[in-house]
Amino acid sequence: MQEFLEKAKESAAIAATLDGATKRLILEEMAEALEREGKAILEANALDMAAAEENGLGSALKDRLLLNEGRIKGMAESLRQIAALREPVGRVLEGWRNDADLRIEKVSVPIGVIGVIYESRPNVTADVGALCFKSGNVAILKGGKEAEHSNRLIAGVMQEVLERHGLPRAIVSLLPDSSREGVAWLIRQDRYVDLIVPRGGEALIRYVSENATVPVVKHDKGLCHTYIHEAADREMALRIAINAKCDRPGVCNAMETLLVDRAIALELLPRLYDAFVEQGTELRGDEESRRIIEAKAASEEDWESEYLANILSIRIVSGIEEAIEHIRRHGSGHSEAIITEDYSAAERFLDAVDAACVYLNASTRFTDGGAFGFGAEVGISTNKLHARGPMGINELTTYKYKIYGKGQVR
Repeated sequence: MQEFLEKAKESAAIAATLDGATKRLILEEMAEALEREGKAILEANALDMAAAEENGLGSALKDRLLLNEGRIKGMAESLRQIAALREPVGRVLEGWRNDADLRIEKVSVPIGVIGVIYESRPNVTADVGALCFKSGNVAILKGGKEAEHSNRLIAGVMQEVLERHGLPRAIVSLLPDSSREGVAWLIRQDRYVDLIVPRGGEALIRYVSENATVPVVKHDKGLCHTYIHEAADREMALRIAINAKCDRPGVCNAMETLLVDRAIALELLPRLYDAFVEQGTELRGDEESRRIIEAKAASEEDWESEYLANILSIRIVSGIEEAIEHIRRHGSGHSEAIITEDYSAAERFLDAVDAACVYLNASTRFTDGGAFGFGAEVGISTNKLHARGPMGINELTTYKYKIYGKGQVR
């Protein structure tokens, strides 16, 4: 492990100085290689899926793990989109001359060595490796054990392309010791690692945050809300609510709690109920909503739960201020939405709700690096410092100052 990190640190100096054209060419070749090796990747994924079945993995988690031809094509397309993005390194963010006539430039530079700990989605291996490479960083990847075979093959395909261009495999690599002990060791190696991004369950996030000596940007739980205001377009509200919960229930930008304005609850809740029942959604409601529709009783724990499954908690609120207060108490700072045609209510919600992404008349499912035009994302940051929301290539850079003088002394 020590030798592994030393190679990663050495490789960071190489990755940081690659020019944009070279990075673009390599990423395009990586995309081609993933498509070319699609059959082998699917065979590796089949081993992971068989193990998931044997271990009784839930349906939502199996959906996250599954690869097919369409998803492999999607991985390749993400790499092409990342390749085509504007070069993030070497941008002059600001420039000025000071009183001593020094020319000062604030310039974007790579962060260095980035460790990313993530869940069972094997496409993250390709996405994160590509984003780190495009931004001039080294990626140390620790995927979920459920995707071990898939991750190893995807990373290997990318490493072969790096080698063909005379670059170290360490630029995109999997953590050799993927055990809990290996993770515990990695997050304390601040001599070699510049940033840790944990994305996964609450227990993992808490453990890394409490024990890391390396700086951490958290991809915390996605406890996302949608609030249907009394002035909502009813058809739009139905369409957005179903999409936000049912499109992919096992992802972090899926809605977990639906807040409905009391003024329209009697009219709208039965229609919502029929739509969700058709989607097989398990409903858990507060006492007031259960007087209108059939649902299990929601507990206090439900308001705090990221289900990552086709389960939805429903609460009736007296108006926008109660909706905002509920989100303040229970939200995770990820993604929140209001459905309304009332401009004043919309602006009140957008301004008052403290989250990385706040939506008006749109599904929280759009909180995604690809949907934002980033190609992919390293994670959805719920931090407030350095990066917030989908982390693309620009969030994987920091900056330094270049100062040009003509012999000035102070």
